[in-house]
Amino acid sequence: MITSGKSSGFCGSAAIGLVAVLLTLAASDTWAQGRLEANYEVSVAGITIGKGAWLVEVADDQYSAAMTGGSSGILRAISSGQGTGVAQGRVVKGQLQPAAYTATVATERKSETIRISLVNGTVKDWSIDPAPPEDLGRIPVTDADKRGVSDPMTASLVRVGGAGDPVSADACSNGAAVFDGRMRYDLSMEFKRIENVKVDGYQGPVVVCAIYFTPLAGYDPSRAAIKYLAGQRHMEAWLAPIEGTRILVPFRFTIPTPLGTGKLEATKFVSTPAIAHGGAAVPKTQ
Repeated sequence: MITSGKSSGFCGSAAIGLVAVLLTLAASDTWAQGRLEANYEVSVAGITIGKGAWLVEVADDQYSAAMTGGSSGILRAISSGQGTGVAQGRVVKGQLQPAAYTATVATERKSETIRISLVNGTVKDWSIDPAPPEDLGRIPVTDADKRGVSDPMTASLVRVGGAGDPVSADACSNGAAVFDGRMRYDLSMEFKRIENVKVDGYQGPVVVCAIYFTPLAGYDPSRAAIKYLAGQRHMEAWLAPIEGTRILVPFRFTIPTPLGTGKLEATKFVSTPAIAHGGAAVPKTQ
């Protein structure tokens, strides 16, 4: 998340926050198969500060997603960092049911791994390694907060029901109840417009949704970053389709920051309408 402080710290937090949001945005009973390979760049005020890659595979009965990302450009000269994430689950009557999520973020100062296991939308177990120090200012996460939720990466796979074009206003009617191993929050969306984009691997329409962040538990309400995100009314997600499925994923994400517009945008977006069964391998950052 975005934090206040010196400019170098802000840029690092902005990069991680943008990637997190990318990893934190999730009907008919018919289903299809598809595969997406995408590369992204993260920038603030037009300056590239991070790059990442994402691989998503959807079969008729299971799905998986994997990502890598790291700081680059001017940020790498100031403070380097690298992150990976993997999510897996089942497809049941066309719906995604997350089962396992792992995310690791490593910087020059520390490395942290979050693991979550879920059954039917309920968190059964989770851990943070190494265990963080107790923060008495955080609102406690209750058992009720861990029911009816998704992991951040699965939540970013937006499924559009029905039989019409999934790149439509209907995509923005989706929302997500997310538990990321530390915080419980809701993401809601609102339709804004349809745009056309062109990038390596994809040329066509995307649906632009406004995004609103509502923290519920596991956070310190006095934190300036939380207040900033919860008060934002100008965040946007541009969603593009995975061919062969009714799933849309972020093509672009933007958020205003004190240093200028923060943006995560695809530089490559290649999807195909058929995949083999099995889990996704973590892609290499390009």
